[in-house]
Amino acid sequence: MRSISISETVREAPTKASTRQAGGYALIDSLKRNGVEHIFGYPGGAILPIYDELFKAEATGGIKHILVRHEQGAAHAADGYARATGKVGVCFATSGPGATNLVTGIATAQMDSIPMVIVTGQVGRQSIGTDAFQETDIYGITLPIVKHSYVVRDPRDMSRIVAEAFHIASSGRPGPVLIDVPKDVGLEEFDYIPVEPGDIKLPGYRPTVKGNPRQINQAVNLIRESKQPLLYVGGGAIASNAHAEIQQLAELFQIPVTTTLMGKGVFDENNPLALGMLGMHGTAYANFAVTECDLLIAVGARFDDRVTGKLDEFAARAKVIHIDIDPAEVGKNRAPDVPIVGDVRQVLMDLLRRCHELSITADSTQTQAWRQRIGNWREDYPLVAPQYPDVLSPQEVIAEVGKLAPMAYYTTDVGQHQMWSAQFLKNGPRRWISSAGLGTMGFGLPAAMGAKVALPNEQVICISGDASFQMNLQELGTLAQHGINVKTIIINNTWQGMVRQWQEAFYEQRYSSSNMEVGQPDFVLLAQAFGIKGMRIHSRDELKDAIAEMLAHDGPVLLDAHVKKDENCYPMVAPGKSNAQMIGLPKRSKLEATELTYCSNCGVKNVQSNNFCPECGTKL
Repeated sequence: MRSISISETVREAPTKASTRQAGGYALIDSLKRNGVEHIFGYPGGAILPIYDELFKAEATGGIKHILVRHEQGAAHAADGYARATGKVGVCFATSGPGATNLVTGIATAQMDSIPMVIVTGQVGRQSIGTDAFQETDIYGITLPIVKHSYVVRDPRDMSRIVAEAFHIASSGRPGPVLIDVPKDVGLEEFDYIPVEPGDIKLPGYRPTVKGNPRQINQAVNLIRESKQPLLYVGGGAIASNAHAEIQQLAELFQIPVTTTLMGKGVFDENNPLALGMLGMHGTAYANFAVTECDLLIAVGARFDDRVTGKLDEFAARAKVIHIDIDPAEVGKNRAPDVPIVGDVRQVLMDLLRRCHELSITADSTQTQAWRQRIGNWREDYPLVAPQYPDVLSPQEVIAEVGKLAPMAYYTTDVGQHQMWSAQFLKNGPRRWISSAGLGTMGFGLPAAMGAKVALPNEQVICISGDASFQMNLQELGTLAQHGINVKTIIINNTWQGMVRQWQEAFYEQRYSSSNMEVGQPDFVLLAQAFGIKGMRIHSRDELKDAIAEMLAHDGPVLLDAHVKKDENCYPMVAPGKSNAQMIGLPKRSKLEATELTYCSNCGVKNVQSNNFCPECGTKL
């Protein structure tokens, strides 16, 4: 999905009387009319007319500005706000470097389909194109990473543009929308007539919501006939709020469910049908299941390379049903047998309704052997948090916080700790907030900040790595200034852990520029320098009490957990390999005792004295 094109816009005839106002007022007032309560941002010269109006609006209530310490933090905070609530997140930055500092955050939101409205200041209209002080063409720079964008040339267009931006950001496949406002547009007074969200129409933008009935019937037939079905669920199901329908479909036909990193939380991972995450660091049983299924039902997922592994061997024996609201994603990487374009929740509701009309009931015996087979994989290759005699494992730290705070909203940064968190944390829809498509280090802390501002009564925990945390550690100042009660756990192995793991596995242990130990700050003293409670643990004896103390503290906390330095994240699908060809699978003693192994191609259990797999013929 890239920038959309809108052929024309239509504004209904205004019925309200006009008042004399400036462009900056029109912007702030329009944001309020579109339900905005919080804005994350950082001021500067070109956007000062807007901040002046924001100052007045804050004084009268109804809208609050969160001053970040870096514009990238503003973008990630707006992103975390949107992921946690489903609402449109909003951030501000000034022209030039302020605007360009947003780019990583905008790209993060675009890759993960997150609804955001980004407002940037710009030099005055007469100076555009002259290389004026702090002038940058942020409209042009961000064209590949936004859903749509505007430069406001006339303040009379401001309210309409804001209403359109919110509609575009939140409808269809969500995404970020940029509004660039020249300084003099913010200052210019005009006869302001507000445009309400319901006043606009966008004839050139009509996303398909209802699925094709014929294709829905085809999908029902394929599901009914399948003996080894699998639901593969992505972030589109979260965006559509389709968790209830996913559960109904899975339980009606007793279909096992695996999710992407973006889809995590959409299906209860304590449900016996839940297989956890699939892909490069997914569970062994999810990866074996996707290799062996005869029907793959892709729901709001895009067949990302970190999910599929070697694409031509991904679910190679399966027929595919692909449900997605973005027609550009259907068939992009894998041609489906039944493509259904539409809103995920609406399509699933129609599919379930069709099953009811046909009086289709679950035949649990049809897929019983399939579920038993998956159960064997689950039993033989479980996810286990290792324990070492003299040092904490990263997995046991994450597993313990998950036990003590099972209903928290979790954000992560990117790296090994992110994958371990995905493996060991089990929570509900929108309670998992992580940069998936872009893989943005530095995302976790500001995203947690945004989630906590949106949901002040909920527990919000950021799990970070020592390398990732240092990307945006300045946002501790934002937590301190605004009293944002985020708990942060640093999984501290003194390395760029995932980089080190790849260098160990694929670059003959040449650890080029991945060791972070020299020059690493004392994170406890760093937290204290910001006026935040800092804690440190090294041993298993300290773990449970330290996490309980962190959770009980009334205010932000940073917990520095020192863990095993060379722990690797497994299972792992190596680049260019199929999902069934995982490395780092645990060797179970009972398997060794009975000389059992699994085929690396299809996952079928065999005796090691056999030279070839009886199922697919692969040499063992």
